[in-house]
Amino acid sequence: MYPNGSVCHTFLHNSVQNTFGFSSVLTKMAIKTRRMKNLKKPSLLLLAVLVLGLLTACNNKQEGVPTIGFVDAFEDNTIDQARAGFMDALKEGGFSEEGQTLNLIYRNAQGDIPTLTQIVRYMITREVALVGTSPSLSTIAAIQNTKDIPIFMMVSPTPALMEVEDAQGNAPANLFGVAENLSYIDTSFALIPRLVQPKGEQLRVGLLYNQSEPQSVEAYERLKGLASNLGAALVARPVNTTADVQLVAGALLNEGIDAFFANPDNTIFSSFETIMKVCNEAGVPVFTSEAGLVARGAVAAYGADLYQWGYQAGQQAALFLKNNSTEGMQWEMVKVRKRVYNPGAAARFGIEVPANYEAIEQ
Repeated sequence: MYPNGSVCHTFLHNSVQNTFGFSSVLTKMAIKTRRMKNLKKPSLLLLAVLVLGLLTACNNKQEGVPTIGFVDAFEDNTIDQARAGFMDALKEGGFSEEGQTLNLIYRNAQGDIPTLTQIVRYMITREVALVGTSPSLSTIAAIQNTKDIPIFMMVSPTPALMEVEDAQGNAPANLFGVAENLSYIDTSFALIPRLVQPKGEQLRVGLLYNQSEPQSVEAYERLKGLASNLGAALVARPVNTTADVQLVAGALLNEGIDAFFANPDNTIFSSFETIMKVCNEAGVPVFTSEAGLVARGAVAAYGADLYQWGYQAGQQAALFLKNNSTEGMQWEMVKVRKRVYNPGAAARFGIEVPANYEAIEQ
C-alpha cells in the first residue's frame, strides 16, 4: 500500500530504476534526451507505460478496498468483450471502481512480450489481490512470474493445452478462472462441407496456425484428422507473427482453397481484419470456432461467447474477493457457447446457414 505522495513517488523512482538499471531515471529523462533516443522503441514504450501507470495508480487509489490487476496481451475488440464481462460480474458482486469498492490496475502490452512480462511483474510489486488475464499469452506470463497471486484466466485454453501442468498433470495451484478445450472446434469445422461447394473434386480448406502456441498446433493436428474423416483436404501453413499473415495467407489462397478456417490462436485474433480482407478479395468464405470473430466478418461459428466467458471468470473472482480465500475453488470450463452467423457474410457468398444458428447484431 502506498497511502501518501512521498512514499508513492519514492516507489515510482525505485521501480523504474530497478526495471531499466538507470540512476535517477526521472531526472535523466529530462536532461539526457540524446541517450534516451538511442533506446529501442519497446523500452521507451515500456518506460512510458510504467511511469504513467504508476502515477495514475498513486493518484486514484482508494484505501481499505482490494486492488486487482488485469492484463491484456494486445488490443482486440473481440477479446475486449471478455474483460467487459469480467468487470460486470465483479460489479454485480459488489466490487467496482465506480462504487469505490475496488482499485483496478489495467494494462495492455500492445502485443509486446517483454512489456507483457514487465506488466505482470509490476502487478506483483503492487501486491494485487488477484490478476485477471486475457488471452492465453497473458495467462502464461502470469503463471511464469507468480506462484502466490491468484490468476483468473479467460480466453485461454486448458492448462494441459497451454502446457503448464506439472509432471503429475496438476495445474498451477494459483490458477483459476475459465478455460476452453478443443472439442467445440469439431462442430464449427464440420459445418464447412455442409455449406461450401468445392470448385474441384475435393473440398480444400485453408488454415494458418502458430507453431509457438501449443493450443494452435494441437488444433491443427485435430483438424487435420477431422478433415480427412470428412473427405476434405486441409491446406495448412505455419505463421508465427502478425507481420507475416498477409503474405502467408496470400500464398495459401493461391493454392485454390474453397474456404478458410480461422484457427483459435492469438495471431489470428490480432490479424483477423487482414485475413478477412484477402479472403473477401479472393472470394473465399471464412469460418471459425470463435463467436466473436463472426461479428468481424466470418460466416459462422460455434464457440464460446467471450462476454460470458469473462463474466463466468468474474463471478469466480468476486467470490474470492468476498471470502478472501480460494479454498474449494478451481479453474472451470466454459459454460456458454453459441451458434452464430453473420448475415452479411452469408449473403456475400450465397450461403444458407442452418436454422439453429442465431444472426449476430450488426
